[in-house]
Amino acid sequence: MKGPGPLALVGGDELHPGNEPQDRILVEAAGSGPAFVLATAAGRQHPEQAVANAVRWFATLGLEVRELPATRRSDATAADNVERARAGRFFYLVGGDPGLVPKTLGGTPLWEAIAEAWSDGAALAGSSAGAMALGDWTLVRERMPGDDRRRYLPALGLVPGIAVLPHFETFGHRWVASAVDAAPAEGVVLLGVDERTAAIHHEARWRCLGDGGVTVIADGGQRTFGSGEEIEGVPAPVPSTPSTP
Repeated sequence: MKGPGPLALVGGDELHPGNEPQDRILVEAAGSGPAFVLATAAGRQHPEQAVANAVRWFATLGLEVRELPATRRSDATAADNVERARAGRFFYLVGGDPGLVPKTLGGTPLWEAIAEAWSDGAALAGSSAGAMALGDWTLVRERMPGDDRRRYLPALGLVPGIAVLPHFETFGHRWVASAVDAAPAEGVVLLGVDERTAAIHHEARWRCLGDGGVTVIADGGQRTFGSGEEIEGVPAPVPSTPSTP
């Protein structure tokens, strides 16, 4: 295996100008291999529009992106989808509903294939709800719509010990108090990521890229890193172990 590819946790407002620094790294890693967008988190919010936006945006960066269907649990177990994912060199999980991605992809052959492809050098990114799904936990509303209080649900666990707070500079910062109070384990790292900004793990280190900053909240402290800076205090992602044929 080649080793893990770049992993980008984007704070939202993806597929728009300002995201070029992190997206160019992802595009370069894709090479000439198949490149996919997954509209899982947008499954209840016009996923076809999310796919069209991704196709249009990445075309401006020289990459042809296609949809990898993943809005239903049946999509995530379909053999043809799994085979396409095994050959994939680029995967982008768009934003939407924070609970949908773990519910739809968790424990499925499709997610296993994506994780293995990333472990072998493919680019992988999630934005907003897509980024939240890549940590150990995602954060969903505690009660009614519009509630700033959040509760934890298990996520895909690619980055251990973290929960991502996207849109941090606009509204994600309002989740901090409840996320700290409800932490399900000792040492949880909250990762606040501004819009059009990424915490990207590439070449064995985390960096902040894009328009804004990345804030690490852990052990009672808080530190913000600007674009171009190396991010400290965030666990490395854990590569997948290839399954036995």
